[in-house]
Order: sequence, then C-alpha cells, then structure tokens
Amino acid sequence: MGNYKFILSGGGTGGHIYPAIAIANELKRRHPDAQFLFVGAQDRMEMEKVPQAGYEIEGLWISGLQRKLTLKNLMFPFKVISSLIKAGKIVRRFKPDAVIGTGGFASGPMLRVAAGKGVPCVLQEQNSYAGITNKLLKDKVAKICVAYDEMERFFPKDKIVKTGNPVRGDLVEMSADKSEALDFFGLNTGVPTLLILGGSLGARRINQLVAQNLEFFKKNGVQLIWQCGKLYIEEYAKYNSDTVKVLDFMNRMDYAYAASDMIISRAGAGSVSELCIVGKPVIFVPSPNVSEDHQTKNARALVNENAAVLLRESELDEKFENVFSELFQDKVEQKNLGDNIKKLALPNATKDIVDEIEKLIGNATSK
Repeated sequence: MGNYKFILSGGGTGGHIYPAIAIANELKRRHPDAQFLFVGAQDRMEMEKVPQAGYEIEGLWISGLQRKLTLKNLMFPFKVISSLIKAGKIVRRFKPDAVIGTGGFASGPMLRVAAGKGVPCVLQEQNSYAGITNKLLKDKVAKICVAYDEMERFFPKDKIVKTGNPVRGDLVEMSADKSEALDFFGLNTGVPTLLILGGSLGARRINQLVAQNLEFFKKNGVQLIWQCGKLYIEEYAKYNSDTVKVLDFMNRMDYAYAASDMIISRAGAGSVSELCIVGKPVIFVPSPNVSEDHQTKNARALVNENAAVLLRESELDEKFENVFSELFQDKVEQKNLGDNIKKLALPNATKDIVDEIEKLIGNATSK
C-alpha cells in the first residue's frame, strides 16, 4: 500500500521547517503515490519555504507567547481556539494515516487534534533541551524521535527513539572536492579558510565580531567565507575582497563545508547535526535570544565530548582572539575536535525517522 496520507506540522524557523521537508522527501521516495499536506503558522517562513519545496501547505492563526505583556499575548487564547477548530477540519477532510510534528508552536494544535482522533503521531525534537510545544504533546503522541541522549528528562522513556536530526542529502555524501570548492568561491588553495555561519537570516553579533576582526584574520593569513544573512548583506557586502567572500545565503553548503578548515557557527540543532557530519573544528557562538537558551545546551553537549569550542556572546570581546589563535595554531587539537565531532554524527537520521513512521502506520493498519 503506497497511497498513504501524511500531515507534517512545524515551523517558525528553518530548524523546524527543513527537517519536516526532509522527512516528507524520504516518505515520498518510499511511497511515490502518497499525499502530503504541511500545516504551519500562516504568517511565518514555512508559508514560503514549503511551496518552494513542492508541497502544499495550510496556515493556522497561531503564534507563540511573548515574554512581556503585549496585545499578541491577549490574543493568544483566541488563536489557540481558532487553530484547534481549523486543525479539526483539516484532519476530518484530509484523513491522514500519520501526523508528524517537528516542533514550533504551529504543530501544537495540529498534533493535539490528530492524536485525539486516534491518528498515529510522531514528534521530532531537534534540540538537547526540549521545546515547549513538544513537551506539551509528549503524552499525546506514539513516538518521539530525538537527537541527544538523556531526553527522558522531558519525555516518557518508552516513547523515545534516538535517530538524530535530518540533514541535506548532499552533506551525508560529502563528495565535494576542496580545490573545486575553493575555486567555486574564488578563493586560493593552500590558504587556511574560515567559514562563518549565522543562519539564513544572519546573526548580528557574529557579523559584528567578524567585521571587527578582519585585520586580525588578515594578519593570520586566513581567508573567509562569510555568510552574513539576508538581513545584513547590504551592511557587510562592502567587505568583499579577494580573501573575504560575503554572502547572504549559500546554495552550495557542500562546497562551503568542503572549502573550510575551521568554522564559526551558531548552535541551532540543524547546524549542529550538519557540523557533526562535516567533521571540521568548530567554535560555537550560541544565540542567547532563544527559548530556554537551548543553543548553549546544544553546544555544551558537544563540548562535553571534546568535540567543539564554546564562546558565549558576552565573552567575545575578551576571549575571541586568544581562543581563535590557540586553536588556529594547534593542528593536533583541530584534528581531535574534527574527529570527535564526527563520531557524534547520525547520518541516517531521516531514514530512521521514516522507519519509525512506517512501523506506526503498519501497526495502525494491521489493527
């Protein structure tokens, strides 16, 4: 039987959207006749990114709670009720065989309604510190796919399956040639290359750090691939040169990783999972502006395995040059970090998650 129907729900950030798309792609590969429907928040980036990936999406009128009293917070109960009603209509009309949630507030109403109607539901938790929505749903779903150990702190142990986080297929293969990758960016072979990643929107503090240290990098003979994000490209494009390549977004991440010798990155779950597969020495600068400070917890999990370096934003002015110089000059430590982070990679995550979904629908259809 291949004509299954799947609903995938999650969004708000790329960290919730791209895993859902990866899971849908693998389900579609195995079941070409299956039907797919994504459900997200009607005013968030999933409404653009999901159709670009070739899937239909419907939006709910939902948003997260703000940390301070705002008009949006006063509207929150009405949004929840509206979203629960619409989610119910979607389930009755679409009749899914399974619903997959990848986190973010948009997935809450959808999975709650579906589970209440007896539809098999799977959660995918990307971070080492579980998100609020997934914690609220833990008793409603059948399986919870995680990327870190010790997640029984948040979820029932018998529901947890450690799969890792879905990553792009081209990174799992990692067949890009380094010299070809450097040529793609117009950079020189034989010169140490630093890759800076701040996420698709960019990271203000990391961009400020790089701009302040351009002379420092030049003095150390380092060339840069600097992904500053679309919000900041106009501000930082002026620093483009023979040895500094400033980009808003990278379509060829396989080349970016292949070209690099060291990496500075945020510590979102998707980035961490990709960097484990890439196996290069990384300095993580977690965003302090995320719920439960989960990026710091993600990075800390790797630091505890001697698999990465962690610098908080508050430490950058005081410590960055010394920390970078020490690692840059220590080739043995670079290799140790690269080897150790690669040991933590779970490259079959997408396939393993889909295996769990198939087990569930198999159980459901055999009853």
